Amino acid sequence: MLTITGQSISSEIAIGMIRFYRHKKNIINDAVAADPDAELSRYQVAYHTTMEQLQLLHDKTLEQIGPEEAAIFEMHRMLLSDRQFHHAIVHSIIQDHKTAEYAIYSVGEELWNRFIQMDDPYIQARGADIQDIMNRLLFLLSGKKESSMDATEPFILMAEDLSPSETVQLNSSRLLGFITRQGSPYSHTAILAKTMNVPALMHIDIEEAWDGHMAVIDGAKQCVYIDPPEELIAEYRSKQASMVKERRELQTLKELPAVTPDGHRIALYANINTPADIESAVKQGAEGIGLFRSEFLYLNTQEYPDEEVQYHIYRHVLERMPGRHVVIRTLDLGADKKSPYLALEPEENPALGYRAIRICLNRPELFKIQLRALLRAAAQGQLHIMFPMITSLWEIRRAKEIVAECKAELAEEQLPYGDPILGIMIETPAAVMIAEELAKEVDFFSIGTNDLAQYTLALDRNNAKLHDFYDPHHPALMRMIRMTSDAAHTAGIPVSICGEAGADLSLTETFIRMGIDALSVAPNSLLPLKRTIREMSFH
Repeated sequence: MLTITGQSISSEIAIGMIRFYRHKKNIINDAVAADPDAELSRYQVAYHTTMEQLQLLHDKTLEQIGPEEAAIFEMHRMLLSDRQFHHAIVHSIIQDHKTAEYAIYSVGEELWNRFIQMDDPYIQARGADIQDIMNRLLFLLSGKKESSMDATEPFILMAEDLSPSETVQLNSSRLLGFITRQGSPYSHTAILAKTMNVPALMHIDIEEAWDGHMAVIDGAKQCVYIDPPEELIAEYRSKQASMVKERRELQTLKELPAVTPDGHRIALYANINTPADIESAVKQGAEGIGLFRSEFLYLNTQEYPDEEVQYHIYRHVLERMPGRHVVIRTLDLGADKKSPYLALEPEENPALGYRAIRICLNRPELFKIQLRALLRAAAQGQLHIMFPMITSLWEIRRAKEIVAECKAELAEEQLPYGDPILGIMIETPAAVMIAEELAKEVDFFSIGTNDLAQYTLALDRNNAKLHDFYDPHHPALMRMIRMTSDAAHTAGIPVSICGEAGADLSLTETFIRMGIDALSVAPNSLLPLKRTIREMSFH
């Protein structure tokens, strides 16, 4: 028996025979096109056909999996139809006399490189979406059929990598799980696999010789067993049955409140990156949205999204959560999240540089576009606006002044707007130390434990070499959270936690004892967290 470790997306188990999935490759030559008009026509046919195929994939995914997952292919359509992306390909064909294939490949490769050079793993994973779109166009131009996997028996799929398109087109009734050499737990492929309850293990040094061999994927241990003995297979079949039972039990908690046996109530909200994530939040019983990371609206496009685009997105989020608490964080770009249209200069230490509220206050003309859209959307529901990376009183006061200016503009233009609740993220030691003063300026606090830990421990949380030094339980961090909670309650405002520590079940009781009013976590962490709270004894 071989035991190979990798990177897992869930704690699921798969038991079955391995089938190797061979990708067909497109060979691209940097050739000069003899007839640019003919190449443009070929590209336009491929473009329109791809748009139609993506719509069919969207509809199939909506019917068979769900709206959240279907939105992946709607995003692919948006990326493909992006004006700058489209115009760059056309320019390469007409002006540079490149073939349609080379124009698509070179433009797509440049965009892909922008994504993978960012430090945030979620943003890096969007590069896979670019490649998926690019490959679909190239296959259409080549006249080849895409790779397929037809199996009559259940199987564990093994491949170099899988795109979202390939994943959703696999026969889900026979797909037990997959193992790949490449991929990311933050990719849309991983999201699809998680929703389909298909265990996936990535970053495995796969060998084609495993094709046809029996295997067991253990997502919790992040490993795959090749040619396991019968007794191990029997053990994992028993574990599978227990997991199915536990999943059913967790679902019974969906409509119940997060309250300890002795009556202490805590609100549970969901963190989301896109409007497509709302469906998952609702399925897992979220009481509202505790953090909508609005910057992903800016990262999925080559142009700054205008007021109308943003207004409709924010309005959609509020309409999907009627009567519920919704917190939208203003754009947190900079550091590891960069957009080409902002033209941010390279920095030696970007985590301490020109980012988040600093960009917004320095470029109020851009900030106002987002604030106007938010204010207009606030007429539709319980909108909370949250400002990130606040370190000084003047920053929040200036942000509030700009909000007031936007309200005056909207009133003059006779555009309806709401009066959202204003709050800030506490994610720097500076904000903690002046939390009493800051609490007098805003309506709520939300503690971003990811950045607060990074700045408190002087540690880059994305640096794999520092993994052993990163301690979310560090006494200094716990004291800062308590100080923030005390300052908030002294001022009579609520305080929540929206970082990864909020989903750490070993810290749940500690946070409740500190007086934290709400926890905002990834949707799939909500029900286990609720169970922990309901079984806790709080005094």
